[in-house]
Amino acid sequence: MKLILIFSALLGASLCLETFVGHQVLRIKTKNEEEVKKLQLLESLEHLKLDFWIHPATPSLPVDVRIPANSVQAVKAFLESCGIEYSILIEDLQVVLDKEKQDMACDQQKERTRNTFNYGTYHSLDEIYAQLDNLASEFSNVVSKIQIGESYEKRPLYGLKFSTGGSHRPAIWLDAGIHSREWVTQASAMWIAQKIASDYGKDPSVTSLLNKMDIFLLPVANPDGYVFTHTQNRMWRKTRSKNRRSLCIGVDPNRNWDAGFGGPGASSNPCSDSYHGPSANSEVEVRSIVDFIKNHGNIQAFLTLHSYSQLLMYPYGYKCTEPADYAELDAVGKAAARSIHSLYGTTFKVGSICTTIYQASGGSIDWSYDYGIKYSFAFELRDTGRYGFLLPANQIIPTAEETWLGLKTIMEHVRDNSY
Repeated sequence: MKLILIFSALLGASLCLETFVGHQVLRIKTKNEEEVKKLQLLESLEHLKLDFWIHPATPSLPVDVRIPANSVQAVKAFLESCGIEYSILIEDLQVVLDKEKQDMACDQQKERTRNTFNYGTYHSLDEIYAQLDNLASEFSNVVSKIQIGESYEKRPLYGLKFSTGGSHRPAIWLDAGIHSREWVTQASAMWIAQKIASDYGKDPSVTSLLNKMDIFLLPVANPDGYVFTHTQNRMWRKTRSKNRRSLCIGVDPNRNWDAGFGGPGASSNPCSDSYHGPSANSEVEVRSIVDFIKNHGNIQAFLTLHSYSQLLMYPYGYKCTEPADYAELDAVGKAAARSIHSLYGTTFKVGSICTTIYQASGGSIDWSYDYGIKYSFAFELRDTGRYGFLLPANQIIPTAEETWLGLKTIMEHVRDNSY
């Protein structure tokens, strides 16, 4: 029995919810390239089991890292010996996770009492999928549920199509949750879905948009990972596919696209959170989106929601050269950022992936842009690090509201500048 338990743990199939008692999240500020290199060395020390939420890249970017309890003192001693500044963002990660779980249970109880879907709380995959059915039923004149494939663990990849009819119309693609622990993205996508559906016929912008174009929305692009964050490990980022010749599970689905595959910013180590996988499109979740886009043939915009850092980025990530449409993409991105800022004063930094954060190969918007979809943008939603991936549920709706204003600005531009 003991051997079975050990083997199960090695396979990554933990028998109970993983605990993060004593794990700390530090924010590290570097002053120069030398300090960045020291952090990159720290990142390479696998025995410390560090989880970099923001990777060390340039002195201008803060670095956020989750440190297991038994590595905290060693990491702090290293930083202090190097004279590198740090502060504690989260003193004990498990305390934050317990609060999140408690709040979810309370919200779900209220939801059951009222028998309505609460867009201001975090939901399981089953609850999200059930609400897709409800939206398709309530707004059947404009919404239909679609399936574009299934995950590695055979879960359906369900999404919504917003359309007023007609075939071969130009369309906009929007996905969320490709990194499973970024819960505010899946939640925001659901609020946005309801907003688009309910605003048709009432809001002139949405009405004119859907009278001319279709919108496809995939709220959970990585369902296996998302279920795993709810049942076993809240911090899980990757897919759940098995890797040959490794006991480590999963691939980073946003390093798996056929765009500079295997280049800078992606890891060849299956145990890394940035593991690019054995080949481009090896992950069925990525391949399903690629096939859908190619089969459709008239996708005009590719928009994807991530968290966190409050960034609005366009290509490229796998290289540091400007895209051919740099001037237009930058102008549209800045207009969208102004729209976001207009509601609650939330500030988004706009630029290419490479210049805004760091080189990252195999990303979705690089692939979509190279494929010919000019309007390719990635959003990194709230916040800038106070809560990171654990954004309190009371920020879901404000996040979704401001994000929708940014998305709508881009969509209006696409509507008026189809190609």
